[in-house]
Amino acid sequence: MPHLYSFPIPVNADFRTPCGGNTHPDGESCVTLSRIGEDAWALGDSKQPGLPPLRFTTAELDAAGIDPARFGLSA
Repeated sequence: MPHLYSFPIPVNADFRTPCGGNTHPDGESCVTLSRIGEDAWALGDSKQPGLPPLRFTTAELDAAGIDPARFGLSA
């Protein structure tokens, strides 16, 4: 498998945001997730959209308890 950071993130990447329950005085903080390749995902922060997303494999998302189905995406 190529290095995760070698996968480009398309300008029109379909980042999904399932929010709920994690609120702060300045609003809800949410993560964003997009599939960027076979077994490659980009995970971002909705409160800091200017930061580059982190990259993970499906196994790494699973180990962190992040289910792409919760974002309306299939692994």
